[in-house]
Amino acid sequence: MANHKSALKRVRTSAKRRLRNRIVTGRVRASLKRARTFIAQKDVDAATDAVQVAIRELDRAAEKGMLHKNNAARRKSRLMRALNQIKAT
Repeated sequence: MANHKSALKRVRTSAKRRLRNRIVTGRVRASLKRARTFIAQKDVDAATDAVQVAIRELDRAAEKGMLHKNNAARRKSRLMRALNQIKAT
């Protein structure tokens, strides 16, 4: 356990950040899974809505520093590409 005042504060802030980060990460994962599920089922309307929600969550995570902006952009691109493929068929 930490002994110094600054180290104790660092432990407290790290715990708060970890909880906040887990919430954001969970939302991103859940929204991506939901979007991918609808894409796999080829349900265009539901997939379109789910992809929009997933994109919003990815943008929020990138804005908060949870994901690198290029990582979020890559994931959004892959989602849109998959959505466009089922729309084309």
